[in-house]
Amino acid sequence: MPKMKTHRGAAKRFQVTGTGKIVKNSSYRRHKLGKKSAKRKRQLRFGQVASKADAKRVHELLPYK
Repeated sequence: MPKMKTHRGAAKRFQVTGTGKIVKNSSYRRHKLGKKSAKRKRQLRFGQVASKADAKRVHELLPYK
């Protein structure tokens, strides 16, 4: 059976932690930032752990991570 290819778009968007969890970038951080509080913008800087359902789909796209 041939090797599976990594989905390059997913590889750029998701990271896998040491325990196998999927970390994704926060949304709502691109534009219209004037109405958002400093606290909210600060908390959006960091990635968020993806849900179990999404993590299963991402693991299929990233077979070697």
